[in-house]
Amino acid sequence: MLSLRRRINTIYIFNARSTRLLGVSSTLVDKRNYIKTWQEIPGPSSLPVIGQLHHFLPGGSLYNVKHALYDTLYKRYGPIVKMKILGVPFLIINLYDPGAIEKILREEDILPDRPAFQSLQYYRKNYLKSDNPNSESESTGLITEHGDNWKSLRSKVNPIMLQPKGVKVYNKPLYKVAEDMVSRIQFLLDEKHMVNNVRHEITMWSLESVAVVSLGQRLNLFDPNLPEDSPARKLTKNIHEVFYIAQNLDLKPSLWRYISTPLFRKAMKTYAEQWELSKYFVQQSMVNLKKETNRPDDEKSILEKLVNIDERTAVLMAGDSLFAGVDTAGNVVTSILYLLARNPDKQKKLREELISENPKQTYLKACIKETLRIIPVVPANLRKVSKDYDVLGYRIPKDSFVILNHEVLGKTEQHFPRPNEFIPERWIVDKTDPLYYGNAHPFVYNPFGFGTRSCIGRRIAQLQLESFTSQMIKNFEVSWDGPPAEVEVAIRWLANRELTLNTLFDQFGPIVRLEGKLRAPTLIFILDAEAAALILRSENWMPVRPGFRS
Repeated sequence: MLSLRRRINTIYIFNARSTRLLGVSSTLVDKRNYIKTWQEIPGPSSLPVIGQLHHFLPGGSLYNVKHALYDTLYKRYGPIVKMKILGVPFLIINLYDPGAIEKILREEDILPDRPAFQSLQYYRKNYLKSDNPNSESESTGLITEHGDNWKSLRSKVNPIMLQPKGVKVYNKPLYKVAEDMVSRIQFLLDEKHMVNNVRHEITMWSLESVAVVSLGQRLNLFDPNLPEDSPARKLTKNIHEVFYIAQNLDLKPSLWRYISTPLFRKAMKTYAEQWELSKYFVQQSMVNLKKETNRPDDEKSILEKLVNIDERTAVLMAGDSLFAGVDTAGNVVTSILYLLARNPDKQKKLREELISENPKQTYLKACIKETLRIIPVVPANLRKVSKDYDVLGYRIPKDSFVILNHEVLGKTEQHFPRPNEFIPERWIVDKTDPLYYGNAHPFVYNPFGFGTRSCIGRRIAQLQLESFTSQMIKNFEVSWDGPPAEVEVAIRWLANRELTLNTLFDQFGPIVRLEGKLRAPTLIFILDAEAAALILRSENWMPVRPGFRS
């Protein structure tokens, strides 16, 4: 207990001292450069202990704005907005200014820190067995890693994943997957020319096309006779579970960093299953590749080149592709079909281009770009900043999480005239046209990220989207009968109720120690009245109560 007490006191006395020094420093800077402190950044009002949580509860000013949260914050508070949420131990800054966004992205581009998917990182770091005696220095994957480990892996795979010649290898295979998807849709059409559960079919296409690249083979998911207990069907089910688990463990407050919750235990099993399935398909492809000899390098697959680095890298990249690529590709093509259905004149124009077999496919590419402007894959980029930044007259402190809101900016009249209209022509008109996309600030539209941390699979993704969209629009007329769709982008900050204090008491008794994972501090729960009274009385002279520094 003594060592823990010292640890807590050291941490928070240091932070309190730092805060006071920052206040003095900010006052001096204020007089010279008119830079306001981070406490003065606009944002929803904050209450003691709960922070801004009350705004998201029923009756609150931000309750039930699921599809327009970031847009609402921008309209109410301007180009920089401060957020401090219960259960989130860091400052969140929303930026809506392209110049400020450019500054952050450029200056954080050496070893950019983009926090994401900590539960997957924890599994790969602590559960995967490695033959490497220096396994601590091994990367856990591109989507989970940061710092030198991330840089090392990225430098290995960049020449393989981003080479245009390497992507051309998949032109015919991906178009064949799209053609098979068309055949399946034709088979599934009912008497009203409709397909039930289109989303499920699109997910199968997405997994099938991602597998061609990352696993080096077809999964044959469109085969109605494929057994339910086959590895391919198991992988399909696993992908759905992984998405659900990652959303609930990593994008919502959860106690898994302190205690092995039921969902955390399920996550470790699900991630293990995905790893073994990925490994199974990669090894199967390796056996087939060994039978094919003397092929020139520009005809070798991405998987074959990754295996030449080592098998672990190949399986890591396969897992990352499945984790990040399947849901993403499915969402984008769904958005493309929706916007074309809502704009039949644009759909007709695209079909005419596709039937003419114009090899440049200019309008097809423009339709994809316009879709990613209106309904981007993610509404914003994220960076954990490595130093203090002075932007828009305010100081953003080091270690803040900065949300770079590209979606909101991409739908502002200032940058894209008639922003809420689906106008693919803006991407191909002459520079003198008011609609010309080049009139917008270059950091407004950023669908695949920026710099060293940009999407490594963007060339493959582009080919996926082009092959699917072209085959679907050539063969079908897509229509939409319902009201306009709303895209939910709100982050749910309400507490996860997997674990209550009553549960802790019932399982462990009146004193419970929760060891933090991933640098989270250790917690001691005192569930006994006399012990709690002793602590409170003993700490009453100069009590240190860790709280919300904002």
